[in-house]
Amino acid sequence: MDLLKMFGKEPPSKDIAKERLKLILIHDRANVSPQFLELVKGDIIKIISDYAEIDEKGLEIKFTKSGEKGCEVPALVANIPIKKMKEISKY
Repeated sequence: MDLLKMFGKEPPSKDIAKERLKLILIHDRANVSPQFLELVKGDIIKIISDYAEIDEKGLEIKFTKSGEKGCEVPALVANIPIKKMKEISKY
């Protein structure tokens, strides 16, 4: 879908609706609430912040699918914009 946008072509609205429906079904099958995603997001921010300065506004976490057709499984995808890495002293 993003490939079409790169070439200036928008996908048909039926394809967009179909993709959104797939994502909703994945969320339902994984039994994941929006509150759960916010908890995961908060934990990821805490952990990553120990090692890097991140752009929290640009942080995106979502469930999607991965695997081969017919054998797809839910996958958690995180897009974490890093401003800069922190120096970590060796113990």
